[in-house]
Amino acid sequence: MRKSWLLFSQTVTLLLAAYFVVATLQPQWVNRQALGNAISVIEAPAGSAGGAAPAGSFAAAAKAASAAVVSINTSKAAARHPNMDDPWFKFFFGDQGGSSEPQVGLGSGVIVSPNGYILTNNHVVEGADDIEVILNDTRRAKAKVIGTDPETDLAILKIELDKLPIIVLGSSDTAQVGDPVLAIGNPFGVGQTVTSGIVSALGRNQLGINTFENFIQTDAAINPGNSGGALVDTQGRLLGINTAIYSRSGGSMGIGFAIPVSTGKQVLESILKDGQVTRGWIGVEPQDLSPELAETFGLKPGALNGGGVIITGVLQNGPAAQAGIMPGDVILDVAGQPVRTVSELLTAVAALKPGVSAPVGLLRKDKKNQVAVVPGTRQRPQTRRP
Repeated sequence: MRKSWLLFSQTVTLLLAAYFVVATLQPQWVNRQALGNAISVIEAPAGSAGGAAPAGSFAAAAKAASAAVVSINTSKAAARHPNMDDPWFKFFFGDQGGSSEPQVGLGSGVIVSPNGYILTNNHVVEGADDIEVILNDTRRAKAKVIGTDPETDLAILKIELDKLPIIVLGSSDTAQVGDPVLAIGNPFGVGQTVTSGIVSALGRNQLGINTFENFIQTDAAINPGNSGGALVDTQGRLLGINTAIYSRSGGSMGIGFAIPVSTGKQVLESILKDGQVTRGWIGVEPQDLSPELAETFGLKPGALNGGGVIITGVLQNGPAAQAGIMPGDVILDVAGQPVRTVSELLTAVAALKPGVSAPVGLLRKDKKNQVAVVPGTRQRPQTRRP
């Protein structure tokens, strides 16, 4: 036993001595082997993953949606003074009748149909004489305006190209505050850009942007040029059309607004079917219910159960008047949909089909009632967006 131990000790001593000599005289031999081991350890995880995106990456969603997001360039002939051709006007005022250079604009859009239909903002194409669409694959095409809806600030364009990528429509009705989202567009004309954020709020209204407001608010960066672009979920499905920002500088401050895809789909279907968006109208003057108004009209606070919209005026011989609705009535629901604000009432009534009777739930002097209203057709606004 002692002899074996002595032999083992001598062997180890000789090996250590040999290693010391090699490390001293040829250190590169030892370092090359160590470096090889280190490289194999560092590269192994990447190789084993096969180049997959890291956890938490939105690369797949961005790739799925980006191909269907387009840039939109518009131009409008410069306005000329009506007296520019009068030689006396030129003699006294010179060439002050306006620039001869056309006005150009920039925006984004989303291809929603293989037939070439594009959803964008009305303010992107309003008044444009020439509209050019640039796809993410660099193809270009002239676009035709199929229809517009200024009250939601949406417009439908059409291009004639083959093999168009289309975006998958998501469900804005199931979106929740805190959901991660991506905004895709062409800010400032720098090229297609993807930014990320979350859904900051839902149902934003009374912002004074559109007549019908039900915005998705997000902190994903939205800048000039993003208007009409896509707000998508983490699967690359369309949730909304980016339309406006709150900003003191003109750039993103983390408060952006998108029109829900549910509204966009409704506008698209109406324009393709009827050539315009047809909305219901009942002829009332509503106000949000405040404690002061409730007291004025003799309403007990406990009878409201969570809100309603009080009617302060009714158009004579209008649909509401013919159904028996009177000033002082509180509208609780329209066609089964609860209403708590004027904005919600406006949206619910607009969704009604003109000429088709719909139930309206009322509260009159602390007693609930239901009447049948046959809505008329809401007239399109005559004024243009400033």
